[in-house]
Amino acid sequence: MKSLQLLFQNRLYFSIAWVFACLNIVEGTWVLYIPYVKRHLNLDNGEIGVALFFIALGTLTMIPLAPKITSVLGLGKTTFLSICFLSITLLFPILSSSYVLLCITGYIMGLGIGITDIAMNALVSEVEKRDNVFFMSVSHGFFSLGGVISGGIGFLIFDFFDLPIYHIAIATTIILITNFFLFKSYWKIQSSTVKREAIKLKWSAVKPLLILALLAFIIMGNEGAIAHWSKLFLQDIRHVMDDGLSSLGFILFSIAMTIGRFFGDGLSEKHGSRKVVLYGSAISAIGYVCVLIPNFYLNIAGFGLAGLGFSVIIPELFRTAGNVKNVSSVEGISIVSGSGFLAFLLGPAILGFLADTGSLIRSFSVLLGSIIVAIFIVLFLIKGLMSKRE
Repeated sequence: MKSLQLLFQNRLYFSIAWVFACLNIVEGTWVLYIPYVKRHLNLDNGEIGVALFFIALGTLTMIPLAPKITSVLGLGKTTFLSICFLSITLLFPILSSSYVLLCITGYIMGLGIGITDIAMNALVSEVEKRDNVFFMSVSHGFFSLGGVISGGIGFLIFDFFDLPIYHIAIATTIILITNFFLFKSYWKIQSSTVKREAIKLKWSAVKPLLILALLAFIIMGNEGAIAHWSKLFLQDIRHVMDDGLSSLGFILFSIAMTIGRFFGDGLSEKHGSRKVVLYGSAISAIGYVCVLIPNFYLNIAGFGLAGLGFSVIIPELFRTAGNVKNVSSVEGISIVSGSGFLAFLLGPAILGFLADTGSLIRSFSVLLGSIIVAIFIVLFLIKGLMSKRE
């Protein structure tokens, strides 16, 4: 909890963490109104899937563009302008009058999500190095908190407005106002200049990034799979048909993810990133074992353990990517973030394919196998890459 206290004692650190929360407030608010958009434009599930793909496409487009944008604008300015841009794009899909326009506005929103995600993580990495502090994990905890805020407020006022645009306009206004009062503390921060070594040594920078990207692909693929399939697993495999009870797995997973991230920085500072990722992966593997045992209560506990384990891994991968030699923090994080986000999108689809060809038992067994692969990678392939900061 040391990093959480640090956040509330320092305006700079809180200002950056609030951008994380705002990003998920935008995403969570948009998700609330996907059914409305579907009805309003008379779309089927396949068409909604394509529209969501355009959001993903916009996000992936930003992977090669983000380093160029931040080098021109500066890291702090890019972070502030991107969250403002993203909050405004939240209005566009709701106002779309046709399916084509929905896909176009979705792509634009995806651009905003991509640049905000990369810039804010790189900004944390830069400030951590400059001030010799740890607050990457708690910043991701604020991201999770943003989802709780958007979901909770959305649940309370969902039926209060006749048209969604009023709710979304209020959310956009709040995001713009709060960030306007906070951005000055990080506005002038620049990405550190990287003096690259000789060409023959460039592989030394590429190799660790590829390993980190592979780990991010595995972990975020698992996060996406649980988010989309945990409820169906309990309904189809454990025959828990009550909507409330079958949602407990994902609810506990989400709560554990949020709480775990508030403790991750302290663990990283004390034990180092490598041990945090290793133990987090091991806890998640134990969680999957509990999920696969035919017992409802063990299954619920297993989803919670999986969330607790996963909670600390992605922040450590981003922290490490921002410190790889011969690459800037923006370049490193954009590669690892892009790989992870791609997996977050593909994971649920792959799990669905496995379920169609077998069952969700097979699907979750594959997820367990992927975590064992991650443990193997941490044990044997990243020695020296993740070390305790002196």
